[in-house]
Formats: sequence, C-alpha cells, structure tokens
Amino acid sequence: MAEDALIIRGAREHNLKNIDVVIPRDRLTVITGLSGSGKSSLAFDTIYAEGQRRYVESLSAYARQFLGLMEKPDVDSIEGLSPAISIEQKSAGHNPRSTVGTVTEIYDYLRLLYARAGTPHCPNCARPVERQSAAQITDIVLTWPADARIEIRAPLVQGRKGEFRDLFEAVRKQGFIRAYVDGELIELAAPPKLNRRQNHTISVVVDRTTVRPDDHARITDSIETALKLADGLVEVHDASRKSAEIFSERYGCPVCGLSLPDLEPRQFSFNSPFGACTECGGLGTRRRVAEPLVLGDARISILEGVILPALARQYHFDLNAPWGDIPEPVRDVLLHGDTGKRGTRRADLAWEGVLANVERRYEDTSSDAVRLELQEYMLSVPCEACAGYRLKPESLAVSVGDRHIGQVAEMPIAAARAFFEQLPLRAHGRPGLDPGIAGPILKEVRERL
Repeated sequence: MAEDALIIRGAREHNLKNIDVVIPRDRLTVITGLSGSGKSSLAFDTIYAEGQRRYVESLSAYARQFLGLMEKPDVDSIEGLSPAISIEQKSAGHNPRSTVGTVTEIYDYLRLLYARAGTPHCPNCARPVERQSAAQITDIVLTWPADARIEIRAPLVQGRKGEFRDLFEAVRKQGFIRAYVDGELIELAAPPKLNRRQNHTISVVVDRTTVRPDDHARITDSIETALKLADGLVEVHDASRKSAEIFSERYGCPVCGLSLPDLEPRQFSFNSPFGACTECGGLGTRRRVAEPLVLGDARISILEGVILPALARQYHFDLNAPWGDIPEPVRDVLLHGDTGKRGTRRADLAWEGVLANVERRYEDTSSDAVRLELQEYMLSVPCEACAGYRLKPESLAVSVGDRHIGQVAEMPIAAARAFFEQLPLRAHGRPGLDPGIAGPILKEVRERL
C-alpha cells in the first residue's frame, strides 16, 4: 500500500494530536480546515520536513556540510515518502490594477504583440490609421476652404522648461525669421529672455500662404520642412477660421485629421500614464454616488434626515413632507443641482446638488477617513470613458484579429487559447501577421495559456 499512498502515523508536530493520515500518491490533494487546525504543521513541518531530511541524509558527507541537516519532525513513521519540494505562497502585491494576466506575464506579451503587430484605428471614425506623408497632409489641407490664409509651423517645444537661447539661435541660422513663444509672435533676431523655471511652447513659422491648388508644391515643400525640423510634427493654422491642426508623419487618420503617437508597449499598460484611462486612472471603475444610498427611506421627511433643507424657501416646498411627496422638479434640483439662473433673473442661491457635492468631496479630500465615510453613499460602477477596459481610447482602437487588447484580456482561457491558435501568419502571399515579429510572441502566449 505504501507504493500507492503516503502513510503518516502518530503525527504530533506543533498542534497535531497524534493523528494518522493516508494520502494517495500521484494525485492533487488539498489539505483544508479552520485556522489553527494544523494544516501547515502537517504539510510543511511534518511531510515536507521529513522528505527533505531523508533526501539530505542520502547525500555524501561533503554535500551535507553545505545543506545542513533538518531536525526530525515529531512523528512515529512516514511510509511512501519521496524527496519533497515546498513552494512558499506569497502575495504578488496589492496593486488594484493587477490581474492574472499581469501576474503571469501573459499581458506583457499581449502588449508587445499589439505594439508591434497591431493595426491602429482612428478612435473617432474607426478607420484604419496609416502614417501621414507630407503629400497626404497637403491633400488634407487643400480640402480646407479655398483662399483660406494658413500658417505652417514647426512645433519644437511643447510644455518644457528652459531658456532655449541656443534653439533660437540655431533656427535663426537656418533662415527662419519668426516664431511663436507661448502664443506670442516674436522675431528670432531679437528673441525674448525666457524664465527657465517655467514651461514654454515654441513653434517656428515656416511659411504663410493660402489654400489654392496652384500652391500644392509650395505647401508640400513647407510641410516637409516643418516635419524635418520638428521631428515628424507640423502645425497648420487656418487664420480665417482661427483654428489649427497638428499632423504627424507617424500615425494619423486621413479623414478626421487626428494624429496618434507611435505604438509602444507602454500604451497598452493600465499601470502607465501613457496607456491608463485618464478618467479612472486605469482601474476600470469609478465611484459614483448611489441615489438610494443617499436618500434612504422615501417616506421620511427632509427634516428627519434624508437631505439637509438648503433650498426650501427658494423652491417653496414643505420641509415636513415625505421625500416621495416633494414635486419631481424640486427633487431633481436637490439631487443634481441648479446654477442659480432661472429665466432672465438670477435666483437667490446656486446649488451644486447633493450627488455632485458628495462626488466632489470624495475627489478633493486627502483624508482616508473622509473617503471611507463617503464611500458608504457610493457604488463602484464601470468607467464610462473606457467601458471598464482601463485603457485610453487610442489604445483600445488598436486591433489584432479584429479584437482590441481589452476584449482579448477578458476572454476565458479556453476562448483565448482558441483565439491565438487561429491567428494567421503571413506566408506565400496569404495575408496575416508578420511571422518574424508576431511568431515568437504568439509562441510564448500559447505556451503560457
């Protein structure tokens, strides 16, 4: 029987009370019980300790001097015991953004796959996004109203600190005359002295012209100059409409004119500010005030504690009336607020609303105690901006196999395995993912699944 089972007799280690146990071999056995019942004493301090002790005893005297000899556990006998391995269980962390995918590193390979082999789409119109060449940017500009006065600029500095004297001198020597510094037009021959401790925005004026088909070559040349000067970026300002568009020769929507950054793995990480949804911070959920939790019993009057009577006189309602009997428009104002403007005259009191007040206090406070108190009136709901996927719209607009990374991450394991098995690799004219890029990544993902 010892060949088929692990037999423990008279185990008395720690709080074990002379117990006898038979555990089948080659099976997955779970030892469960209340806290303090002796689970760890049996598994680690008895079975593992004796298995490790016997294994070390079987080694040479030379090897034993490096390993040390464990004490024999308090047990009468253990039969059928093999050398044992103990793996300590420990929490990988308390990051609220952690998932099974991030802990097992599968998600890291997904981020790499989407960054290197994903197809970006415009988050506005869902069209596939390609890099914008100078000719494509020119074609977009030429769709603007005819004879519109435009200014082509090269954005060199965006929200950075410094004096930038060397930059002014360098672009002046290249033949440029004017630039915009923090929105003000300046002459590069006499640039202002900037405060090096403040953030500045600097754009060099490359050309001023009008939108005409005859000027196609000139506009293209100016855009190419700006792209080269600003490392792939160009600003085109429409003086007629007082509007501006920023284009990039990296990624951009040819229809909406929206420019997107180059794809990087960090854009698909909800632990990174480059990828995390700006509304929920990468958590996928938001705390929202729950109206029923704030109101309580609708049969109770305001004076009895449903809501403080801040606007009773202004809206002419009875403080003693049950909440359910107050007119619906008044209840809506109390809950959702009022700007204080009614008709053409200004009301006596502006009121932000109970729900907005609770949410504002929750967002603004730095006190954990206040947050815990306010959470009693709030529920955790999926973030409206990212639909619970925790990433920015630009990141969720990148697809592999017609699915964005959030949809793949929420798949059950069996469905995810099937999804990655059917992803095609490009071969012999057949469309698909680049095998040199996606092949090794898919291999790692499939093995982990």
